Amino acid sequence: MLTQEEYMDVLKLRHEGFTITEIARELGYHPATISNWLRAGGPPPAREADRAELVVDEHWARRIEMLLEANPRLLATSVFAVIAAEGFCGSYPTVSRHIRALRGPRFSRAERASVPIETAPGEECQFDWSDCCDFGELFGLGELHCFGAILSWSRWRRWWFASSIDRNHTLEGLAGFYEAAGGVPYFSRTDRMGALGQSRGRRFVLAPAVLDFARLHGSAIVVCAPRDAKRKGKIERPFRDLKESFLEELVLSPPSSIAEVNARAEVFLETRVHNRPHSTTRVAPTERLGLEVPMMAVLPRVRFDAAYVEVRRVHRVLPLVEWRGVSYSVPPEALGQLVECRSPLGEGLVEIRLAGKRIALHRVAMPGGGPIWEPAHRVAAEAVALGRHAPNTRHLRVVTDGAVAGGDYAVETIDLSRYDLDGGVS
Repeated sequence: MLTQEEYMDVLKLRHEGFTITEIARELGYHPATISNWLRAGGPPPAREADRAELVVDEHWARRIEMLLEANPRLLATSVFAVIAAEGFCGSYPTVSRHIRALRGPRFSRAERASVPIETAPGEECQFDWSDCCDFGELFGLGELHCFGAILSWSRWRRWWFASSIDRNHTLEGLAGFYEAAGGVPYFSRTDRMGALGQSRGRRFVLAPAVLDFARLHGSAIVVCAPRDAKRKGKIERPFRDLKESFLEELVLSPPSSIAEVNARAEVFLETRVHNRPHSTTRVAPTERLGLEVPMMAVLPRVRFDAAYVEVRRVHRVLPLVEWRGVSYSVPPEALGQLVECRSPLGEGLVEIRLAGKRIALHRVAMPGGGPIWEPAHRVAAEAVALGRHAPNTRHLRVVTDGAVAGGDYAVETIDLSRYDLDGGVS
């Protein structure tokens, strides 16, 4: 329908001598529409719907206002998902128009269009970390980061939250993505991530552990050139959904742990992303994933171990080994030996092995406390210590009866006749 501004253009063109057909061609309307407007003397008044017929009635309008008051940064998609679960029967455009009328549009038109980089099925995935520490503090979870990975052809993605972005967590996130997708793409692209290697001018040298990871999976880890952020845009853009939709919705019902965040992220991606047509491909990522998996390499038969593994030497006197600022007990037989300390990600345990055999398993403790002893290790260590000092304790005997009992020690009666009370020993 013509607007009032367009009607003023009609009058101007008509005054300049344009025909109705020429005006219609210029403005993109049918000649009959232009003729009716000129005959009526102006555009028809805007239609006002009866409030009883509105889909967003007073009840849903109040509910939308309550959600926006709880979190003003909620997107229209998030608001629609919440009220649809509560029984709203209208469409998303209806909710979007209502929210736009309340707070205006979110984005302005881009200055120029960009051309997406096309990749073949199974050719490439992209991965990166996103800083979510602000939300972590808001939820009371401390440091929080999200590892994101996406298949460039099918647009199937995975989000995995962790408290660290070091090399072990990065490789664990990538291995978990391969497992969840069901295959390994030929290229795995990221930026010049310090956890994976070191920049040397325009070159980027991957760390040995990263090269071992790539050889195990048969995927080449490729880093983008400097100042080439667009080459990795397929993973950067979904992070906007992560922060503006998923995490903002969590503000309405904060999680209690990082494990809960990961569980809710899987549900969000499965229901809100993977089963809906993608805005670029016009096909649901789940549907495309079924076509892409046969084009990818198979998963390795042995899973990559991303646990922290370091070699330590047991103390030569005390059966203790230091790990991350805390001493943990081992059997006395391991005194002075080299042992392997292994701490799986996210489990809060440290496993100690000697010659490939596990000799101790402890729960990780915070630095600053005393040694962590397993009761059996402490008993064995005390027995060894007493055995070493047996010559100095041979004059002690165990009293099992009388006033002192229960394994206490008493000194034997001293023979005073051996001593000279004048100062010498007889």
